[in-house]
Amino acid sequence: MVYNRKKTDQQRSEIMRIRIEPITEQNQKDVLELEAACGQEGFVESVEECLEEAGQWRQWRPVGLYDGDQAVGFAMYGYLVGRLWFDRLLIDQRFQGRGYGREAVAMLLERIHREYPGKKQIYLSVVEGNDQAAKLYRDFGFAFNGERDTKGEYMMVKNQE
Repeated sequence: MVYNRKKTDQQRSEIMRIRIEPITEQNQKDVLELEAACGQEGFVESVEECLEEAGQWRQWRPVGLYDGDQAVGFAMYGYLVGRLWFDRLLIDQRFQGRGYGREAVAMLLERIHREYPGKKQIYLSVVEGNDQAAKLYRDFGFAFNGERDTKGEYMMVKNQE
């Protein structure tokens, strides 16, 4: 028997119960406890570093990713220096391999599209060697554009529909 594995975004959300919450004083402690898996430490800045950067640049929108009441990840996006960025994504080491990253990307792209109507492109950057993240982003229509950001990371871009 073959099952149709395609699910609507609402069906995926109901199954995983993932939700996106802005970072507040009440939930900041939850996301500060999130950590990359061993060997992934250099792939994304720590949540603490991201929140410091968001404090300096109000254009960033840091968010916690939750399954029920459990923080499973962190992301940050925003419009900065003339570009719309899907800048950070971290799924805690304890929750990797369960589909949270894929679900988070889908939901965050929808959110970005709603919050920034009229913006034609979304940018992100990937550290060299982070092949798993690059594949995930390619699955969502991102492609390397030949640029590097100020940290030397390879940039990817996605055209919004």
